[in-house]
Amino acid sequence: MSTSLRVHTEYWKAKAPFRISGHSWEGFDLVVCELRENGVVGRGEAAGVFYLDETPEQIEGQIGSVARELEHGLNRDALLELLPPGGARNALDCALWDLEARKTGRSAWTRAGVAPKPVTTVYTIGLEDTPEAMGAKAAEARDRPLLKVKLAADRPVERLRAIRAARPDARLIADCNGSWSFEQLREWAPQLRALDLALLEQPLARGADAALAHYDAPLPLFADESCLHLAELPHAVDHYDGIVIKLDKTGGLTEALMLANAAQRAGLRLMVGCMVATSLSMAPAHVLAQRCEFVDIDGPLLLEQDRGNGLRYEGAAVTVPKEILWGM
Repeated sequence: MSTSLRVHTEYWKAKAPFRISGHSWEGFDLVVCELRENGVVGRGEAAGVFYLDETPEQIEGQIGSVARELEHGLNRDALLELLPPGGARNALDCALWDLEARKTGRSAWTRAGVAPKPVTTVYTIGLEDTPEAMGAKAAEARDRPLLKVKLAADRPVERLRAIRAARPDARLIADCNGSWSFEQLREWAPQLRALDLALLEQPLARGADAALAHYDAPLPLFADESCLHLAELPHAVDHYDGIVIKLDKTGGLTEALMLANAAQRAGLRLMVGCMVATSLSMAPAHVLAQRCEFVDIDGPLLLEQDRGNGLRYEGAAVTVPKEILWGM
C-alpha cells in the first residue's frame, strides 16, 4: 500500500515571551508531517531540539530523505534505523502511530499497553526579571497544584522563595537548563530542599556533570539535556535519580516507550516533558504520561492559541485527546 507524504512548517506565536536560562522566544516554528494512505491521514508534529541546533529546514529535509521508503510501506521499527533521534524522526514516528490507529481502529494508548485516562500536568513559570515577578506569576496560577519553575544562576533561591511564599500549597519542581556550576549546586541545593522542592532538573550542563556520580544530593536530580535517547541511558543511571523523556529528543513515541521501560528497569524515576508546541505534539506525549511520575505537557498553554480540537486543560488535568486530533 503506497503512503504519500506532506510536510510543512507552521509558526505559532507565544502568549508572552518565554524565557529560560540563556534563551528567549517570541514564537515557535513547528514542523508538521502528514501521511496519507488510501484516504486515511496520520499526523505528527515536531519542534526539534534547539540546543542541538535543529532547524525546521533540517527537519523537513530529513523527513523528505525517506519519502521513497514511505511510499513502499515504511514502518516504525524500520524508521528507527533510517533516521537518528531528533525532531524529524519524532514527527514521522508520531504520524505513523496516528496512521496505524486510524487504519486498525485500535488507539495508540491501547497499542502502547496503557489506559487512556486524564493526567495532571505541571504549569511552567518562566524566568522573569525579578523574584517578585515570578512570585506574582505563581500567584496567578492558583488553580495549578504543580508548578515547574525555570531557574538560572541569578538569585535562584530568592526566586523559589518568592514562589513558595505566593504558593505555599503548591508542589514545586525546578529546571536549571544546565546553567549552574557544581559549586553552585552544592551551595544552593540544600536551601532549595528546605523550600520543599520535589526535584531539580538538569542543574549542570550536558557534558559537564561528571561530578554528580559521587555527589550525595539532598534532593532528587533529573537528567534532561544529559539523557536524550536510549543510548545515553547508562550515563543517566550513574549520575541521576530520574530522567525527563521528550519525544523530540528520543525521535518519537516508539523509542520514548523503549527508554521508559529500560529506565524503570534500572530504577530511575520518570518524567515526560515537552517543547513548547501545540496539542498535536502533546497527544503522543499523553500516551507516555500514563507511565510517568511527573508530567510536563503544558506547551499549548504557553502559546497565544492552540490547534483546533486540541487537548482540554481543566485546571491541571489534561483530558484524553479527541479522536480527530491524534491517536484515535
